[in-house]
Amino acid sequence: QLQLVESGGGLVQPGGSLRLSCVASGFTLEYYTIGWFRQAPGKEREGVSGISRSGGSTKYADSVKGRFTISRDNAKNTVYLQMNSLKPEDTAVYYCAADSAPLGYVLLSPSGYRYWGQGTQVTVSS
Repeated sequence: QLQLVESGGGLVQPGGSLRLSCVASGFTLEYYTIGWFRQAPGKEREGVSGISRSGGSTKYADSVKGRFTISRDNAKNTVYLQMNSLKPEDTAVYYCAADSAPLGYVLLSPSGYRYWGQGTQVTVSS
């Protein structure tokens, strides 16, 4: 059974950092492109960052460029999202998602992903 499990969320002060992890089980992550998404209360789910199968291509939403870094360790079947300089507007439930894709392909649209984790809450507040 294909499963994605996120972890690493929590409460952090503005300007702080968190690293989210997304661990895959039931499938080999290296054959899938991965995206990180977030959804705040009353808002639509939005793409935050995506990474290609090999990790050679990445994409970021304008709102997080220069602050967030996505990476993957296919040997560990894990994708990470390092979040620095966090702002209150980053508060949301963060989800990772996976889908099979050609090499080098990265997508930030939620409709492009079939497999989703359960999400982890990130709260940025003083």
